[in-house]
Amino acid sequence: MKTVETLTEARKPVILIVDDIPVNIQLIQGYLTAVGYQTVVAQNGEEAIFRVREALPDLILLDVMMPKINGLETCRILKRNQQTQHIPIIMVTALNELDDKIRGIEAGADDFISKPFNRLELLARVKSLLRLKHYYDQLQEKIRLLEQAKEQLRTLAVTDGLTGVYNYRYFREYLAQEFRRAERHRLVVSLVMLDIDFFKKYNDTHGHQAGDEVLKVVARLMKNNTRAIDVVARYGGEEFILVLPETKKASAAIVAEKIRKLVASHIFPHKRGQANGHLTVSVGVSSYPEDARTSDTLIQCADQRLYRAKEAGRNRVVDQ
Repeated sequence: MKTVETLTEARKPVILIVDDIPVNIQLIQGYLTAVGYQTVVAQNGEEAIFRVREALPDLILLDVMMPKINGLETCRILKRNQQTQHIPIIMVTALNELDDKIRGIEAGADDFISKPFNRLELLARVKSLLRLKHYYDQLQEKIRLLEQAKEQLRTLAVTDGLTGVYNYRYFREYLAQEFRRAERHRLVVSLVMLDIDFFKKYNDTHGHQAGDEVLKVVARLMKNNTRAIDVVARYGGEEFILVLPETKKASAAIVAEKIRKLVASHIFPHKRGQANGHLTVSVGVSSYPEDARTSDTLIQCADQRLYRAKEAGRNRVVDQ
C-alpha cells in the first residue's frame, strides 16, 4: 500500500482541528503530525474563532455537531471575515444526507469528509486543499508585489529624480486641484517661486556634481521647513516652486523669507567663490485671489516678482 510522504518543506502548514470530543482530536492529530503538519486544537466554535485569529492556520478541520456555536455557524462567521475567508475548511460530519452537505456549501465549506473516515482519504483531502491554499498565498504575494511596483512607478512618475521633491508635472496637477478647491470653497492659495542666484557660475566653476548637491540641499531645506500639505517641486533647472494651500500672501512671504535665510546661512562647499561669499536665492510670492484669478496667471505673477528680486540685487523676497 502506498503511504503518504512526510513533509520536507521548511515551513510546515498549520491545521486547526475543531472537535468537542478529545478522542477525535487525538486521532486526527496523530494522522497529521505523523506526516509533518503542525496542529492547533479547539473544542467548540467560539474557541475555534479565537484560535483562527491567533494562529492564522492554513486549513481548518471543522466538526459540524458541537455545543454553543455549531460547525455550520462557525464556518459562516469565518467566511464572512475578510481576514479569514480565504482559509479552506473541511467539514467533518457524521451526517451524509445531501441537504446537510448543501447547508455546508452554503455556509462556505470547501470540502467534506464523513465519519468514520479513512486516514488516507483524510490526508489526501488535506493535501489537495493545502495545495490550493499555497497557490492562493503565492497569488496574493504576487499581487502585493505588483501593487508595490505600481506604487513605486507612480512615485517615480511624479518625483524629480535628482532632488526627490515633486516634478513639474505633479506641481501643475496639484496646483490645478488646489485652485478648483479654493474657487469652490472661497479659500486662498499661495505660490513661492525660488531661483538659486548665480547657479550657472557655481556649476561651471565647480562641476555638475557640486551643483547637483546644491540643488539637493535647497530642496531638502524647503521640504523640511514646510507643512505636510505644502508641495515642494522642482520647476526646472535651478528653480523650485512651493504651493501653500489655505495660506495668505503675508504668511507665504514669511515662509519664503525663512527659506531664503536658511539657504544664505547654510555652509555650502565653495560658497565663498559666489557673489558676496554666499549661495543665495531670489524669491517671488503670489496669491489667489489677491494677485491672480487663474493658475497660469498666478505662476506668471510669482515669476515676475522673482525676476524683480533678481533685478533688485538678488537674495531677497518680493511679494508686491
